[in-house]
Order: sequence, then structure tokens, then C-alpha cells
Amino acid sequence: MQRIYYDFELKSMKCLNIGPKNFNYLCFALCVDTFKYGKPTLLPMKKIYLFVILVWLSFHGSAQQVPSFEQVIALRNAGTVTISPDGKHVVYTVQSTDWSDNRYDTEIWISKNGQNPFQLTNTQKGSSTSPEWSPDGKWIAFLADRGNKNQIYIIRAEGGEAYPITNEEESISDFEWHPSGSKLIFLKPEKADKNKKEIEKRYGAFEADDKEYTLSHLWLVDFEPGRPLPSEMPCYETTDSLKTKAGCIEWIKAQRLTEGNFTITSFLSSPDGSKIAFGHQPDPLINSFFKSDISILDLSSKEISILVNNPSSDNPQEWSPDSKELLYTTSLTDTTSNYYLNNKLFSINLTNKVSRQLAKNFDEQIGGLIWRNSGIYFSAWNRTKRPLYKLNPNTGEISVFLNTPDQIFGISFSKTGDHFAINARNNDQLNEIFVSATAKPKPERLTDMTGQISNWKTAQSEVISWTSKDGAVIEGVLHKPRNYDPTKKYPLLVVVHGGPTGIDTPQPVPGYVYPIVQWLDKGALVLRPNYRGSAGYGEAFRSLNLENLGVGDAWDVLSGIDYLDSKGMIDKTKMGCMGWSQGGYISAFLTTSSDVFKATSVGAGISNWMTYYVNTDIHPFTRQYLKATPWDDEEIYRKTSPMTYINQAKTPTLIQHGEFDKRVPIPNAYELLQGLRDKGIPAELIVYKGFGHGINKPKERLAATWHNWQWFNKYVWSEEVELPIGK
Repeated sequence: MQRIYYDFELKSMKCLNIGPKNFNYLCFALCVDTFKYGKPTLLPMKKIYLFVILVWLSFHGSAQQVPSFEQVIALRNAGTVTISPDGKHVVYTVQSTDWSDNRYDTEIWISKNGQNPFQLTNTQKGSSTSPEWSPDGKWIAFLADRGNKNQIYIIRAEGGEAYPITNEEESISDFEWHPSGSKLIFLKPEKADKNKKEIEKRYGAFEADDKEYTLSHLWLVDFEPGRPLPSEMPCYETTDSLKTKAGCIEWIKAQRLTEGNFTITSFLSSPDGSKIAFGHQPDPLINSFFKSDISILDLSSKEISILVNNPSSDNPQEWSPDSKELLYTTSLTDTTSNYYLNNKLFSINLTNKVSRQLAKNFDEQIGGLIWRNSGIYFSAWNRTKRPLYKLNPNTGEISVFLNTPDQIFGISFSKTGDHFAINARNNDQLNEIFVSATAKPKPERLTDMTGQISNWKTAQSEVISWTSKDGAVIEGVLHKPRNYDPTKKYPLLVVVHGGPTGIDTPQPVPGYVYPIVQWLDKGALVLRPNYRGSAGYGEAFRSLNLENLGVGDAWDVLSGIDYLDSKGMIDKTKMGCMGWSQGGYISAFLTTSSDVFKATSVGAGISNWMTYYVNTDIHPFTRQYLKATPWDDEEIYRKTSPMTYINQAKTPTLIQHGEFDKRVPIPNAYELLQGLRDKGIPAELIVYKGFGHGINKPKERLAATWHNWQWFNKYVWSEEVELPIGK
């Protein structure tokens, strides 16, 4: 804001730049007038009164500004949160946008003793991630690539410059402090095959499917604070025949902890520091998670023993405070329905190897658990809310520990468990960092991310419900304009989430590549349905679209439209539908199987389950939801494929797809495009160069947003919009 005041000695106005842009313009104009020719001049009282009026209008008007697409894309987001061992300080990550380098940057911020946070790290041309407090609370370790691949860096909690403690040839993917505070354990891939370059020289480039990968293993490095870095001393090569080096300061050599024909996916040090539990599978291929098991490494003997090896997926979650038990989640023997059924939580005693099931009656997925003496804590979806739950490790019973803010995501507890920090938000907020005492939880907000949108016209959200064609009760989030008039009928835009086990919740600035707040300001309603299969509604609801993908999902969308129409809220002659991934598939299904929309947008959507099945990198997903391969049951693949209904398609369709999408390969886009063109339906395909399943750079996200704005404005509002090009 610019602070403006009248200086009675100089008899003039003075300005300090401290605030909103539109206010700055007013101040600048006024200051130019009062400091003509570099000298202060007397400002007439009439002009001061006029200025005060303009300032008042500026502030009140600024509360109702429509953000640009760039402003929405550039919103800063709070991420990973970690509280110090003594519960006094908090570090967390913040993602910002670097438009010049066309990337998102993540850096670490710190709040000490509940005071205003400030930025702690700054990795040029890269990000600083995964902050972890040392056990004594004096140091913060994090991962960063500062020109030498991803390494572990250390910075004092009091501030100062960060410095590396590893110099590995391969990028480190994960790490944690050993409870002693004198070592760090990290995970990194093996070195590349030495023969690969020689083979390529002779035979050219080729790849054997599902055989080109690198295994990852655990390493341990000592932490010696104050040790000089190798760059602090020159290193000379001796003149003798041995060519040894003299005067060198060497990097601390890391010690290898595991090896073998498996890859490690996660690991946890026991609180007493004697063991490491780690999850592993035969290889890093995406479908090998079905074969994941849990082993224990004894750090004194270096012996490894299998702890849990069910036929399906097993994953370590958390140690008990006394290091005698390990929590783990598992699918037991289920390899045919674990994409949509709940996982199961067990605790295993390391002495007798006896497991006991906990949270038997909890009807949602469980993960991200933290075990302290007072209990086991985790957050999980409950419809559009996400409370913090407390699990009694003795009885296995669960209770709600904290139900405000509305959605609680990342959680971190102090060493004793007396304080905690969360990344959370209420329905009208952006994600914020909160802290609280555990005994009487009352979260206090440390950050003000929501201040970024304080002068925006944001979405007015409410959760509504309706009955679908088969009687299933469906919820959805309805966004309304700020000036919503219940006597009017509005155009309707339906935005469908991915997953299918995703979920939509009330929020002030929903987006991704869909300009929702701008459409609301244009005078539309936006519906985001939590169709069958969505998370937060239990296992039975997530199973409702088995062998009914697309078909049942379409029922849920169309019945939601009928519900709004029955309330007299929408103009059914002006409707559009869009979505990404599974949302793109549902949009494609509605494109070819219905004619209620004036336009659709299919983002990375499936058009033909048969061709999708043989191209995707997650074949089990299709087999689980359709309960067959194409060779076993061709009819179910036809029933659920948008291309089956191409001859009845009537809806103009925008198709958006990443060039190198492995999850939903781009042939799906070309198949739908050609089918629509053959039927004479307006269709356009935009391919985003170099991207996979998501658009994760700001400039291309901006382009995709403009493409949707153009498409729906043209076919819903009959407006031609040019893509702005300026110098």
C-alpha cells in the first residue's frame, strides 16, 4: 500500500509504496502533482478531499475486482508443513510462479515462536523442498538442485546460508534424519548401466518395454556441523606415478545400507534409532505396487528381514513411540479391486510378528498417520470435509479430533505431541498454515495466503445434493456469482473432476485450466459434481461405477442439471461441460451420448477403452473397473466407450492433450477428433508440447485456460474471442 500523509512543515503530501496497485496509481498521480519540478508544493485542501474520496472508492472497488487468468495461475500456495521438535517453530513450503523461466518455484519459509513467517531458502533456477528439522531443532535439512543434481542441504534454524552435505552422482529422492541427529538416511537410484552408452554407439537407441529402469536403495551419511567444504581448499595432483591427490578436503563418504534386486519406495527410522522399516517392490514400474512388501533393516548388524509380505500391496506408515510396533496399510490378497476399495490398517509387533487390525469400521482410505503417546492421528475425507481423526491404538476406535478448518491436509506433531501444525483451509480460504496445542486444540493461523484474493470477486460456494437415475444420492459443489439473483436463469458450466476417486469441495478460486471465477463474473453458474466413484463417500459409493463407467457418471451429471432446472436456476439452452483425465473421459462420454450441451472440452480424456487399455501405463485400472480385458468381454468395453456413440454426437468439442501423456495416451485424442470430424461436428485438438498427463508450467496453463475461454464463449455465448498477443 502507499501510505499518504500531509507534512505540515513542507505543506505537502508524502507517499510511501506499501500497497495495492490501483491505490498506487492514485498516489503516484497525486505525488507527481505535489512534487512538481522536484520541489514540494502546497496541495489545496479541495484536492485532499478529492483524494480521500478517490482512495475510499479505490478500496471499496478493489474488493470486487475480477482477477486475470495470470493472477489465478500465479497464486502462491502453502505446501508441506513441519513443526520443530519442541513445538515452538514451523517451517513450510510455498509455491510461487516464475513466468520468465516458465516454471513453478517451491521455497521454504519459517515462523519462529508464532511470529510472522519469512522466506528461508532461495534456490536459483530450482526449488527447495522436503524440509526436516534435526532432532535437536537446531538445523533444517532440505532437498535442492543447485547445479549438481538433487542433494541434501543444511541451514541453521536461526538463519544464514545453506550448504550441501552430500555430493552424489545421482539425484537424492528422499531423506530423513536419524534420531541421533548425527546422521541422515537417504534414498537414491543406482548408477546408470555402464554398458548402455556402448550399446547405443553400436546399435543405436532402443528400449525393451518394462525392462529399462533403475533400482533405488538406502544410504547413510554422517552429519558433522562445521566441517569445511571441499571447495575451501585446493586439491593438487602429485607428480609421482600413483597420481594421488594432496591437500584435499573430501566429501563425507556415504555408507550403503541396502542392495539387491528390489527397489525401495519408502522408509522410516524407528524412534530409538536401531532399525529402519522400508517398503520395497521388485522394480519401480508403476504397476509393481501390487507386489510391494515391508522389510526391517537392523542398523547394528545390517541384517534385513521380511516383516510383511501379503500377496497384494503392503506399505509402512508409522512407528510406535516405543519402537515396538509398526503401523502399515495393506490390500492383503486383493489385486482385483484395490483401486477403489478401502485399504486396511494393521499394527505389527516386532517381537512376536503378530498383527492386529485397527480402524475396522472406518469407511475411507487411511494414510499419513502420526503416532504419539496420546494416540494416532490422521486426516481423511468425509464428504466435502476433511477432519483430523484420532485413533486409539489399544482399542482401534476412531474419533474426530479436530473438525475445523473445513479441510485438513498436511499434519506435523512435535516430538512429545503437545503441539501440532497443519496445512488446512476453510471453504472460503486458500490453504493456510495453522498451529495449535494438542490438549485443547484451537488452530491459530500463521499465514495469510487468502490475503492474495481479498479484493477479488471469488466464487460463492454451496454443497447441494440430488438423486441420480438409479436412486444414488449425489453431492456437488455449486458456485454462484457474487451478485446472484434467484429470480434469474443462468447459463450453466459443468466442471468434472478426475480420478475417479478425486473430490471437489467448496473453494473461492477453483481453476486449473478452467476460468471459473471469470465465468461466474460473466453471469454463469458452475456445477462441480462428486459423481459416483468420488472419494469421501465410502467404499460402496466408490464402487457404483464398476462395469458402468461413463454411463452411471453421465446419469449423475445429467440428473444434477435436471435438479437445477427444477429449481428454475438455469438456462438449459446455454450449457457446457468440461474436465481433465477421468473428468475428460466423462465429458467425452457426454459429448457423444447426449445433446444437452452447447460445447464440451475434453482434457486428457479416454475415448475408447479398448485402445486405451493397450496403450496406458496402468492396465490394472481398466481391468478392475470393467472387470475384464477387451478379449474377455468386448461388450463392456463398447458400452462404456465414448466412441461407441460417435454417430449420435452433436456437440462442438475442444480436445486438450499432453504430447507425451502415458496415463491417457494421445491416440485417445486423435480417435475422438477424427470421429467428430467425420460426423461434421466442430472439433479442435490442442496438443501441449512436451507435457504428460498434466499441464504443469504456467505459460501452457495460461494457454489452456484461454483455449477454454475462447471455446465456451463462442458456443455458449456466441462470442468470438481472439487470443491476445502483445509485445
